[in-house]
Amino acid sequence: MRIDLHTHSTASDGTDTPAELVRHAAAAGLDVVALTDHDTVGGHAEAIAATPEGLTLVTGAELSCRVDGVGLHMLAYLFDPAEPELARERELVRDDRVPRARTMVGKLQELGVPVTWDQVARIAGDGSVGRPHIATALVDLGVVPTVSDAFTPQWLANGGRAYAEKHELDPFEAIRLVKAAGGVTVFAHPLAVKRGQVVPESVIAELASAGLDGIEVDHMDHDAPSRARLRVLAAELGLLPTGSSDYHGTRKTCRLGEYTTDPEIYGEITRRATGAFPVPGTGGRPRA
Repeated sequence: MRIDLHTHSTASDGTDTPAELVRHAAAAGLDVVALTDHDTVGGHAEAIAATPEGLTLVTGAELSCRVDGVGLHMLAYLFDPAEPELARERELVRDDRVPRARTMVGKLQELGVPVTWDQVARIAGDGSVGRPHIATALVDLGVVPTVSDAFTPQWLANGGRAYAEKHELDPFEAIRLVKAAGGVTVFAHPLAVKRGQVVPESVIAELASAGLDGIEVDHMDHDAPSRARLRVLAAELGLLPTGSSDYHGTRKTCRLGEYTTDPEIYGEITRRATGAFPVPGTGGRPRA
């Protein structure tokens, strides 16, 4: 089985619609794909309806968190999307995205970049606006060559010249909320140092003690030594090691299935989940 547990659609900052994403996942030879848009479940219904036969969809979200001044992302899988407390927190994060993005556009303008809010809003479309949309605007303007090059201290990285904070969950609270909604939590790209400051291993250990289920080990932003260290850390802390592409369509260079999760780990994730269940594809036919 080929299992990719971290992808994004136009419901947040990817370039594939949810329907396109699941079709592309099947075409890429995946057996299982998770849709984990930032702080939203808005793409789930479309993805479920379009999932082809032979592909299984895992519903989820990537939650924006912060601890001790350091931002981090928490992948949440197979939770009940209607659970009110978690839904309310996702809404608070989404509501803060527009004023935050406007602030970053203003900072870029002060730095002499001729970016406009209309340009960023047009790129975001109906998606949950975020830094990748602003980064795409910088690419379009010729300020940086790629989206990844915008995530530096010079521009949009955590603490960068044009960075602005937003409402974010405490990760310990995120774990509690996701578990209360029947879901499973995995710390996304914990050693992605090129994105900015990362939390120390002591915090990962505390998160594990608080109920964190896993850590994303195999990821494009982890070099070989980082992946090796995280694999050891997962074993030491009893965490599930996962792998995934963090696919964003054409917005990033990663490919669907570039990194994958071991089937036994996937099986344990689904065993622990009680809020929702993986959805086998029907090829667009109505479900019984």
